Amino acid sequence: MDIRILFLTAETCPTFRADVNTLFGMYLPKYGIHTDIVAGRTPGHVGKIAWGGGETFLCDVSGGHIKKHIKTVLNGIKFLLRADRARYQAIQVRDMPVLAAFGLVMARLKGLQFFYWMSYPMPEGQIELAKERKLSAGIMKFVFPWIRGRVGRFLLYRMVLTRADFIFVQTDCMKASLVARGLDAHKMKSVPMGADTEAMRFDDIPPASDPRFERRHILLYLGTLDRPRRIEILFKMLVLVKQKLPSVLLVLVGDTEDEVHRAWLKQKAVDLGVVDEVVWTGWIPIQEGWRYVRAADIGLSPIPRGPLLDVGSPTKALEYMALGLPVVGNDNPDQASVLRESGAGLCLELGAESFAEGVIQLLEDEALRKDMATRGPEFISRKRSYQIISGELQAAYKQLFSLANTECSATN
Repeated sequence: MDIRILFLTAETCPTFRADVNTLFGMYLPKYGIHTDIVAGRTPGHVGKIAWGGGETFLCDVSGGHIKKHIKTVLNGIKFLLRADRARYQAIQVRDMPVLAAFGLVMARLKGLQFFYWMSYPMPEGQIELAKERKLSAGIMKFVFPWIRGRVGRFLLYRMVLTRADFIFVQTDCMKASLVARGLDAHKMKSVPMGADTEAMRFDDIPPASDPRFERRHILLYLGTLDRPRRIEILFKMLVLVKQKLPSVLLVLVGDTEDEVHRAWLKQKAVDLGVVDEVVWTGWIPIQEGWRYVRAADIGLSPIPRGPLLDVGSPTKALEYMALGLPVVGNDNPDQASVLRESGAGLCLELGAESFAEGVIQLLEDEALRKDMATRGPEFISRKRSYQIISGELQAAYKQLFSLANTECSATN
């Protein structure tokens, strides 16, 4: 049974998000599940975009964050209005409550199923961003996320989730939080993050070559540097590790769109006296990021605890493990479960002191590092590869459409 879904996502295309690009663009089509993606075009990308899931309906989102959001919403509405029942069996919206409300109405008018994909509590995230920024980045960068968050929260919990045919969430923790709000657990499925073991073949990814890495212990952080991640903790950790192991070097593979926060982080490294021990790569292609993982001794995965990030499924630890890199991470629920079950890293409380102790322990115990390095890939291939995740997800989709067809037949 071939299935085609109109998929509206908050991420621009092409995206580094594996649960969009890898899962929907590469693995699900093998099972006959295709998605036409509606999104913004990633700024700076030129030429044809390879999207294996189906068609791409993209819009230009240049011109600042507010314009980007408005253009994304208008583009989404345009293609929701055009959605044809002869082509699609469902509409799915990811992390965009306003478009989801419109998509729900269109799905009902056109006789399509409606799914919501929730990878992050987006309204709460917008409200929290406004609170943290205050007026430091200007009045509009405070007011816009505050209004967007309030409107999105009302639409998401009062309309979208209560009326959706099905909800895909990222973790069991997120599922439990929605059940606590009165939503039906039987209408939800957890789809955690994974690693693309087909693309991440160890022998096909040479370590990054950088003269700054010679005779250094390399600590690596791969991912966003946004405010909620509290990257400054790693600078404080570096101060402590440096006292015992002066050869240590912290490599940050990633960036943030928040220019004010980026500047603050760089000044923090200066203030703490570790600016010469930090390498900033900015955003680079994920394949290049994996080369830095291969060159590192330890992968760092700090995920601050709290209602926003506790419900998520961190990717970086999984990618470290898939490439045989020992992990020092903290007790985010999903991450803690992975680290404890796999034995591929240390699970600690998030703090400069605890992370420094973990790093020093691993750097001084080569046998333990090697043991963890072998455990990671085995666990990923068994539990968290996208081959495994896509197989479970396609079964869920096909069951949903089979039930819908049965109900239609019974009605007729």
